[in-house]
Amino acid sequence: MNYPTVNQELLDRVISRLREKGLNLSLDDLSTGVNILKDEILYQFVKEFVNQIEKIIAIDPSLTEKEILQIVAKNIVNYLGARVASMRIYNPEREEMVSLGSYPYDVEIYEETIPLENTIAGEVTKTGQTFLVSNILKEDKYKNKEKAKKLGIHSMMAIPIILPRFSIKDIDIKGVLQIYYKEGDKVFTPLEVEMAELLARRMSYVIARKRIKELQQFHLIKDKTLDHLFQRLARREGIKMKEIFNSVIPELVDIMKIQRCALFSVILDQGEAILEAGYPESGHGIGQRRSIHEPYISVLVNQIGPFGEFEGEHIYPSHILIHNPKESRLLTPDIKHFLETQEIHSVLYIPLKVEEVVKYFLVFDAQAQHQRFTNEEIEILTFFGKELTKALRFEKVDDILHDFKNPAIAIAGFARRIKGLLKDVDYPSKEKTDQALEILLKESSRIQELALTLHGEGKESILDLTDVLRRRFLINEQALREMGRVDVNSAERGLEPSLGIRCFPFHIERVIDNLLNNASNAIPQEGGDLSIKSYRRNPWAVFEITNSGQISEEERERCLLGEGRGRGLHITTRLIKHMGGRMEIEAKEGHTTFCITLPLAK
Repeated sequence: MNYPTVNQELLDRVISRLREKGLNLSLDDLSTGVNILKDEILYQFVKEFVNQIEKIIAIDPSLTEKEILQIVAKNIVNYLGARVASMRIYNPEREEMVSLGSYPYDVEIYEETIPLENTIAGEVTKTGQTFLVSNILKEDKYKNKEKAKKLGIHSMMAIPIILPRFSIKDIDIKGVLQIYYKEGDKVFTPLEVEMAELLARRMSYVIARKRIKELQQFHLIKDKTLDHLFQRLARREGIKMKEIFNSVIPELVDIMKIQRCALFSVILDQGEAILEAGYPESGHGIGQRRSIHEPYISVLVNQIGPFGEFEGEHIYPSHILIHNPKESRLLTPDIKHFLETQEIHSVLYIPLKVEEVVKYFLVFDAQAQHQRFTNEEIEILTFFGKELTKALRFEKVDDILHDFKNPAIAIAGFARRIKGLLKDVDYPSKEKTDQALEILLKESSRIQELALTLHGEGKESILDLTDVLRRRFLINEQALREMGRVDVNSAERGLEPSLGIRCFPFHIERVIDNLLNNASNAIPQEGGDLSIKSYRRNPWAVFEITNSGQISEEERERCLLGEGRGRGLHITTRLIKHMGGRMEIEAKEGHTTFCITLPLAK
């Protein structure tokens, strides 16, 4: 085997050192000895060193960065015969070196953070050069000498490391690998230093693989999120937030090990945040409201500082991470209690802006204890949130298009009725004409309000539930006439006045219209009854819609889940939840009754 030629100057230096030890070898004898060492020893040395490098390269990139670094530290300690190895990275925002752990894991040789200036770790990070300390007790930059004595470490190598990032918004993270030895006044050979530096560089290679894998995963999640949306649009299917959440959230579990996720919309002029969708849906009260003056929402929506890392949370314009809910100053006592009962240890809030104003925000709950998220992770979760807001708007568009037919039918029907009334020989009373014109006017206004919802406009107000129910029932009655359903007997079975509810007017109108439409369609072709009723059941306002025809138990369950045939019941159940109400369905004696309970306005 041909080895690289040994430098003559190097051979002369070796001969000189051997003679100092009393060994007199000729140049030929030394050359023969070098070749024997190469043949017999160097092979094993190189093989073992290559094996160490391969062990590091083979580390699973799906592990956390901290786990990867600890495995590398363990390999280096065992291979180099060191006592302990520890890692620190530089936090530029606080200008300090932060500990990432050590090996052995139960050995504490470090403070959680140390300054950048006038420390060994800081010096290595700034210069990018290895720092050798032959005697820790004599080194001014090594501060915690008492702990070094206690652990029996007397010398160290501090080697620069880089944790690569690939986002154009982020920079590589600099840090230091510190290797401690028992020997005092240790002389570090060039070979020993070179090996340690090479092993540290291979660690950076593993971190790079991890980042590349994560980027691939992020792009895959983006593609899947878009696919879920556009495949439905391409098939002309309606967008339903529940289905989007159930299909996409599992794709994000690897990022955060998510237990729960929720999307809130922000209504600034009402000072409220409304829960629009959640995963899993059974664990969220859709339509639930929280004041935007609660500390965490206020900071999130108003984008007010101070920003940075604090005892219980990290606050930045792009996100808020609650990594210690018990100590967080942003969470209210009721939220802290809920998180504790659910064993949630990390909460991530991500604001979603529309024209530079926070109109929505995402909440992720995790049982894992997350100390921080990378820019890439926040970016993918923000992207996901923005696509969800688009899906929410698509859902509202689909709902509105579905409901346009009801006021359209009413307007057309009453317009024809007015025309017929005015041509009648017996001119109708002014009361009937005014009533028809009033309905025509209200329905025209409702079409306008439906259009305004596409732009997020409209305001809540206090309405008389009975008044709305009676008006929508009259319109449905006219629509039945227009469709030739003269076999349907419409009746009011008792309407209690002054049942004030607080909601968006078009929300309760859409609920009643959809229920009346479904009830009318469920009446057998040979005819039947359709009736309404309203009453007070403190602190609730209740209305019932009853029709001939008995619903099956299977269909009843589907309807309660908002999964009945067509889109109307999906819209209805979602709007009822938004209004803080609930729906019950009773089937008996050949009739079906939908009972809707809504909170009375305070």
